[in-house]
Amino acid sequence: MLLELSSIETFYGRSQVLFGVDLSVGEGEVVTLMGRNGMGKTTTVRSILGLTPPARGSVTFDGRRVSGMAPYRIARLGIGLAPEGREIFPTLTVRENLVATAANRIGQPDPWTLERVFALFPRLHERQHQASFSLSGGEQQMLTIARALMTNPRLLILDEATEGLAPLIREQIWHAVEELKQAGLAILLIDKNLSRLLRIADRHYILEKGQVAWSGTSQELAAEPEIADRYIGV
Repeated sequence: MLLELSSIETFYGRSQVLFGVDLSVGEGEVVTLMGRNGMGKTTTVRSILGLTPPARGSVTFDGRRVSGMAPYRIARLGIGLAPEGREIFPTLTVRENLVATAANRIGQPDPWTLERVFALFPRLHERQHQASFSLSGGEQQMLTIARALMTNPRLLILDEATEGLAPLIREQIWHAVEELKQAGLAILLIDKNLSRLLRIADRHYILEKGQVAWSGTSQELAAEPEIADRYIGV
């Protein structure tokens, strides 16, 4: 496994959010993390990256225990994040945002370049000299994903990559995710579009009150629609 979480318990102050979360992502796998709002999905991501370090349990990446390491050191091992809040540099141009994060620290044989991300997201090529604050929400989301790819990660984490976007933009991002999967990139994906997740992902984890309530393959989840109704439906 490329990423393994074992018995993760994470707190904000005295408030415990995660209660013994186990999760794994293999090389080239697309794995989802689902659940209603407030169930601990983003906290799980923060625990992986050391932004909110777990109090107990372990996070292992590529066979190396990373829990307790500084977030920037964890990221440099090959984890790229497209966060829910996007967090682009608004006064920089699209091109400057991408160049600012560009690196190939782990020596990927076919690294992501400006040309590759522009081919994946042609709209960014059209907007490359435009200030990022002036982009639409969908274009900013494309930039967020492209910026993460420019770090040349082995694992890409997408936190609500299609939330609140226009249908056409959502389709473009889903198409990009499918291309990334075909390229063999491991992806941990948080989203609410169950039908698309069932088509794209290999395995799923569903969180309920900070615990893994269910895990399994797309085939298993599709065969048990009551699971989605119980833990994901409004």
